[in-house]
Amino acid sequence: MDENQIFDEMWGRTETLRPPYSMFKEWFDGEDPSRLRAKQREAEELFRLTGITFNVYGRAEAEERLIPFDIVPRIISGLEWQRLSRGIEQRVRAINAFLYDIYHKQEIVKAGRIPEHMISQNEAFLPHMVGVNPPGGVYTHIVGIDLVRTDDNQFYVLEDNARTPSGVSYMLENRETMLQMFPELFANNRVKPVETYPTNLRRSLAACAPPATTGNPTVAVLTPGIFNSAYFEHSFLADQMGAELVEGHDLRVVDGRVAMRTTEGYKPIDVLYRRVDDDFLDPLNFNPESQLGVPGIMDVYRAGGITIANTPGTGIADDKAIYSYMPEIVEFYTGERPLLENVPTYRCSEPDALAYVLDNLSELVVKEVHGSGGYGMLIGPTATKKDIAAFRKKLKARPGNYIAQPTLALSTVPVFSRAGLSPRHVDLRPFVLVSPDKIDITPGGLTRVALKKGSLVVNSSQGGGTKDTWVLED
Repeated sequence: MDENQIFDEMWGRTETLRPPYSMFKEWFDGEDPSRLRAKQREAEELFRLTGITFNVYGRAEAEERLIPFDIVPRIISGLEWQRLSRGIEQRVRAINAFLYDIYHKQEIVKAGRIPEHMISQNEAFLPHMVGVNPPGGVYTHIVGIDLVRTDDNQFYVLEDNARTPSGVSYMLENRETMLQMFPELFANNRVKPVETYPTNLRRSLAACAPPATTGNPTVAVLTPGIFNSAYFEHSFLADQMGAELVEGHDLRVVDGRVAMRTTEGYKPIDVLYRRVDDDFLDPLNFNPESQLGVPGIMDVYRAGGITIANTPGTGIADDKAIYSYMPEIVEFYTGERPLLENVPTYRCSEPDALAYVLDNLSELVVKEVHGSGGYGMLIGPTATKKDIAAFRKKLKARPGNYIAQPTLALSTVPVFSRAGLSPRHVDLRPFVLVSPDKIDITPGGLTRVALKKGSLVVNSSQGGGTKDTWVLED
């Protein structure tokens, strides 16, 4: 990738400082570099003390890692955010409408906009949800939309996270850390707040309470337990919301309700924010060997006795092959052209697309349709011949398991280094809360940054870090 083609969010393409960064640059130039280095170390220590770590699957437990944090914020103007917000809201509304449709009349299939086999043969499609109406009509209570930028006014949606999007705790802790270390920056820059997210999350979940609820809804967070890579986030959000953090063995079905164990006996739960995958949610209905879920919870759910957020079966909207149809999905359900573009996508299940991908592997990014976390993917331009040859075999063996995309010239944002400010590639995950009468988009989101020079992989599991994301009040 030609570095001269890269759009830098601080300097644009012409080495002229962009307006959102003007006050930050003035502050930065007046700072002693040794003080900033000390602050960077202080930030790392704060994260360590707070326990903001993650586990990398497949590695020893002792290799629990600290997520690297960079003290240079990513800054987005208010006008840019307004445009992004409209596109995000349009997309989230379309995803919810799509999920309702495929679990009911499947009008989009009847209209020929999506092939029937893309639904019926999709491993994320949940027959148990056919005909079920979730409380408030909400399927995706919490959504993370991954965005990348390639130019001044050009954003693309890279992925939709409609199942169990993670990372919001890092967004909140990043902001808390920056406020603690650089209060003068926030005095000089009008930055929109993100700290109301836990309050908004609880309010949004409570608004989706099921018909069986009496009084104020009881909300709980279901975690797989301390060995899950995102356990810090599960416990953090439960604490911030004032909700109970529960594991499967804390819950049972009592008198047609899902109830949690307390010192005063079992108490019914109205809304369960689950961070357990569908397959492990209910051993009576799904994987019988699961120790993480609650036997019979799906029967209670279908009877209107509990709200599960996100709704079981939403994972089909995470599917990267379904993603390739999102422009049609948005247009079908909203009657509007998509405000946010998709990355052009080749569905390897289609013979012509597969032939093209096999001929151009060294230039493409190839991903598993149900993959996440940066695992199971090939970045052609940086891959070895051995990696490409291995992926070629995988593609030929299971073409329907993969999609491919061109390598985008992702924008860069400066990171603080010994050389001063050095550009690194970034993406952005805004977090969206959906309730029956409102869509709430937290201003900013989680900026993930590839800390290795030239790298396009921003996932923390693959060596990436995070930044505070500022949306300015314009």
